[in-house]
Amino acid sequence: MNQTPDPVTSALPLSWVEFHILVALAPEPLHGYGIMQDTEARTGGSVTLEPGNLYRALQRMRKRGLVERTERGPGSEREDERRRYYRVTALGRRVAAAETRRMASLVQMATDRSLADPEGA
Repeated sequence: MNQTPDPVTSALPLSWVEFHILVALAPEPLHGYGIMQDTEARTGGSVTLEPGNLYRALQRMRKRGLVERTERGPGSEREDERRRYYRVTALGRRVAAAETRRMASLVQMATDRSLADPEGA
């Protein structure tokens, strides 16, 4: 019997860039620069998405059905109409949730082995 692979598990693991893109897009559609700004603000500047990496990842994610282009973003009447907005698809949300659970499990394993304890270093 030939089974179709599960689209969620077959999308894992996400790259760190892909994960940050999905987190940035979770509340609302954004354009590429907005994704970069959100990621930098959310991480206190510790993560910076370079434009080349960002747009290559968005292209891969569109092909895999994790994000899609949308015509306009929130408050876009003030925005440049040349900007391309992206939003998370239903599949993208399921993949992000699965990736979050996967990473939480890894963190728990590290914690169980005292790797998360600053005093243990």
